[in-house]
Amino acid sequence: MSTYRRVWYPYASPFDPCPPIKAKTYSTPPNLFLGFQPPNLEQFTPMQALRTGTLWKVFYDPWYSPYEAPREDDHS
Repeated sequence: MSTYRRVWYPYASPFDPCPPIKAKTYSTPPNLFLGFQPPNLEQFTPMQALRTGTLWKVFYDPWYSPYEAPREDDHS
């Protein structure tokens, strides 16, 4: 399976006044890797769905910062 965290290496000009950020990370949503929505996907309970923002567990992505540790109450 593909990773949800990707790395991008932007061009850094030698004439930039500030020190460059050599690698930037970004998060990709899980629906990019599914292709189509199969029937009978596992679902969150209604209260968990309101907290996570999606009904289906396969589409849940907590969107953590790369500098932040995942929380213990992760619903995945």
